[in-house]
Amino acid sequence: MTTLNKMTIFIRNVNLSISVSLTVLKLVGFWAPNDIKNNFNIIYYLYAIVTFMILLGIYLIIQVVDMFLIWGDLPLMTGTAFLLFTNLAQAIKILNLVWKRQRVEEIIFNANQLLRDQRTEEGKNIVKKCDRETTLQQLLYFCLTTITVAGWAGSAEKNKLPLRAWYPYDTSKSPAYEITYVHQVGALFVAAYLNVGKDTLVTALIAQCRCRLKLVGLALRNLNEELKADDKHIFNAEQQFVVRRRLNRCVVQHQSALEATVQLQDCFSVPTFAQFTVSMVIICVTAFQLASQTGNLVRVFSMGTYLLNMTFQVFLYCYQGNQLSEESMEIAGAAYESPWYTFSSSTRRSILVLMSRSRRPARLKAGGFTTLSLASYMAIIKASYSFFTVLQQVDENK
Repeated sequence: MTTLNKMTIFIRNVNLSISVSLTVLKLVGFWAPNDIKNNFNIIYYLYAIVTFMILLGIYLIIQVVDMFLIWGDLPLMTGTAFLLFTNLAQAIKILNLVWKRQRVEEIIFNANQLLRDQRTEEGKNIVKKCDRETTLQQLLYFCLTTITVAGWAGSAEKNKLPLRAWYPYDTSKSPAYEITYVHQVGALFVAAYLNVGKDTLVTALIAQCRCRLKLVGLALRNLNEELKADDKHIFNAEQQFVVRRRLNRCVVQHQSALEATVQLQDCFSVPTFAQFTVSMVIICVTAFQLASQTGNLVRVFSMGTYLLNMTFQVFLYCYQGNQLSEESMEIAGAAYESPWYTFSSSTRRSILVLMSRSRRPARLKAGGFTTLSLASYMAIIKASYSFFTVLQQVDENK
């Protein structure tokens, strides 16, 4: 359903960050092109399985084995755990996206059509502002990820791999070392960018829901646009009919935006909850690793950017969810700013119903438990810090 030009790689959307995310997913095999022929479906999905194993599957296996082998050694366990949990969360998000591909595509298509069809300058500016915000967030996320992975790759000591893992062969000898090093670094770069694409896809879709609510608010403020009232500030019957029709359109668009929010909740609630749970552990163990690093300055810097990366990832979800709730509540204010006193009694009653409905904010929840809000973000950071202090105490007591 997404706008896709035949024989092109780049998937086009009114939002650049969504275009980039979908294109990345398509290139690695997790977003099949709509115009793909039946004969190539099997080949494409086999390609997806192969890329999944290269990027994540092999890592998950060797890191789980390594975790069992070093069980009880806290510094080594945290050195393996921070990337192991990252890969586990990413695997859950990939499987969820592939499983719910059709529903996600419907959300993307509906939002893309509505935002692309804006005709007023004010409406176009709202859409452009949403695009700039999400693109900037994605760019910052990409930069942090690039610095982190490049730091890991450059911090490897002689005949040692950048990251801990168990291999069924001696990785310190050539050419096994070079092959394993290339696989680790290459897979890390691609998997990291893929993770950025998946996260920013979700947050950009939330931002588009916010954008749709802003457009509803704009339409409510302009219910009387190009309509001139008489000397008593009263509209005639024909003008009242136009206002009523515009209000009905606003109600439909408002309900559509709320339904899109519910669809996002259904599609991404569980993986978002898994991400939040894993993020608490990752932030904790990364902080522990950062505190224990002393000699390798490149490693210290890369771990610091990884810690910043993980907190920024959680912030994106919570910020967009928080702003969505705020935007949904502002619909009542937008309706009140319209010249409601010049409308018919039936129209005023309809506006009152709309205002009452908008007082219940649209909320996205992770797993049905944690609301995406700035308060939740602070709670996650505090919980991670608490776990970090516990780890330090355990390590000091040994």
